Amino acid sequence: MQFLFADCALHVKRRELLRGSAPVAVAPQVFDLLVHLLGNRDRVVSKDDLIASVWGGRIVSESTLASRINAARKAIGDSGDEQRLIRTVQRKGVRFVGAVRVRTDEEQLPLCPRANGYDPWKNGHFEPPRPALPDRPAIAVLPFTNMSDDPEQEYFSDGISEDIMTALSKLRWFFVISRNSSFAYKGKPVHMRQIAEELGVGYVVEGSVRKSGGRVRITAQLNDARTGNQLWAERYDGALADVFAAQDEITQAIVAALEPQLYVAENFRARRKSPESLDAWDLVMRALSHFWLMTREDHAAAQALLEQAIAIDPNYAQALAVLSVSHGFGMHAAWEDRATAAPAAEREALAAIRADRDDPWARFAMAAVYRNWGRFEDSLAEFESALSLNPNFAVAQGSYGLALTYVGRWQEGSAAARRALRLSPRDPFSAIFNGIAAHAEFFGGNYDEAMRLAREGIRQRPDFAVNYRQLTASAAMAGDLELARASLADLRRVQPDISLAWLAKNLPLGPAQRELFLEALRRAGLE
Repeated sequence: MQFLFADCALHVKRRELLRGSAPVAVAPQVFDLLVHLLGNRDRVVSKDDLIASVWGGRIVSESTLASRINAARKAIGDSGDEQRLIRTVQRKGVRFVGAVRVRTDEEQLPLCPRANGYDPWKNGHFEPPRPALPDRPAIAVLPFTNMSDDPEQEYFSDGISEDIMTALSKLRWFFVISRNSSFAYKGKPVHMRQIAEELGVGYVVEGSVRKSGGRVRITAQLNDARTGNQLWAERYDGALADVFAAQDEITQAIVAALEPQLYVAENFRARRKSPESLDAWDLVMRALSHFWLMTREDHAAAQALLEQAIAIDPNYAQALAVLSVSHGFGMHAAWEDRATAAPAAEREALAAIRADRDDPWARFAMAAVYRNWGRFEDSLAEFESALSLNPNFAVAQGSYGLALTYVGRWQEGSAAARRALRLSPRDPFSAIFNGIAAHAEFFGGNYDEAMRLAREGIRQRPDFAVNYRQLTASAAMAGDLELARASLADLRRVQPDISLAWLAKNLPLGPAQRELFLEALRRAGLE
């Protein structure tokens, strides 16, 4: 539950308080006092009531009670003199008198990385905030261990785990951490409880793959990450041709172990079109291992492998769609020329939709193409289709935020980008998600928050031009021309051909948004 009042947002479950977009550190008793007053705002709360609810009935002095009420007022921008929000009623108690709106959709509240005194730099290095557990069963599928003698088969075991993850992601009653965050633990001896805390999950799937000749052995196990108990384990032996059936069996067993009543009610099945050729799947898995690394060279390598897969199976929807998305991303990252990348992305997205309209990657690719055409309502519809097919599709969720921003719905755009960050807390795309949230806050006029988000994106990936563009524009509009010019110098280092003409041609903004963004960069000194 969230309480929204004045310029504040208080999230009960996460124990977070925001004023504007800035987190406010509050002591636990002060936070509990605020929650109690907000929950009982229809009446005067007596001293005895507060002591019973906040202090559990323990004896508390008048001065302690008064200091906590004053601290609560200060935290939300009120004071004992003004009493705009928390009013003292003589000899009766206190009452929250501000206008309050209650919201239950926890995803709409921006993440609060410094709430309750959290300092990500307190140990001398950056430590991301640890997410709260969602209401749905939350699962991380770790990369399966390659047990084959050939280290070149690493992509194969990665592909097995990624397919299982994708199948689980299509089930709405699960919250599945995105591939890139789960794969951050690849090859690292990390305790399961640490993984659970860092990703905000209750369950972890792990396993191994041994491929030899024409046969494959897959082991998988489901663990309760909080207790370390193994809930289910199985081994599958068979011919390579049976690998897709084995993946489906593993996914089905995980669903049955976690949600048996839903499994029975929904009669779960994988609901996917497997490629015609295992060789094509093999090439796509190799391509994805490059795609997610998010470098110019890796995207070129991914595209070459995807083209080979499509040559084998021209109707392989995921191969076509990932190739389309790669061209689109390369275009916006200034790695590819728009004149060739945009038609290629369009052609491949349309082919992916023809091959399989129910593939979330195909819908995502089509949404990105519509966005590049400036057909924003069509783009939003396709993004929403992709997310209905796979609610845990982090990169689609982040890109959806950009489309929302382009149609003026910047608050929803920022929230969507932050949901993507929650879906994948350890993701190479996090730099992009931060940039999208910064873009949204920029068009909302929240330049300080836009600068903070852009800086975080730069910290994560100093080789991406998009966050330098946003930091430059936001600093210029905030009046910090020194920072704007310094950021522009960094932007020119990363993207030497940057110009106002390039931006006008390549950013699919509406006329008013385009002029605002170009004016901001013009103020910074870009020509």
